[in-house]
Order: sequence, then structure tokens, then C-alpha cells
Amino acid sequence: MSVARVTEIIASSPDSFEDATRKGMKRASKTLKNVRGGWVEGQKVICDPNGHIKEFRVILKVTFVLQD
Repeated sequence: MSVARVTEIIASSPDSFEDATRKGMKRASKTLKNVRGGWVEGQKVICDPNGHIKEFRVILKVTFVLQD
């Protein structure tokens, strides 16, 4: 029997939500062992005073399996 855990992380990118998601999952895999997947819980943009998007942010739920 395996047991999984879910943790929440926030990742950002100046390019897109997709890029932020990829960077977040890649970074989570460096710290967490046995990452099995994840999902985007939320999205947010940061804008400059003129309304131009400076940064895309995602809130990720990352699932990883605990070792026995």
C-alpha cells in the first residue's frame, strides 16, 4: 500500500501560465521525491501601472508518494 501527500506551491513566469506551471513542477521535483502529478488550483497575473502583464503566477497542488 502506498500513501501520497499533497503540497501547495506558487510558481511564476514572465511568459505564460503554462511556463509557470512547468517551472513549478520541475522545481518541486528537485525537492520532493516521488512526484506523481499535480494540478493548477488558481492563477493570477501581476500588472504594471499601465495594465501590462509583468508576471503570470500559478498556485499548484503537487502530489508525491511517501517512501516506506
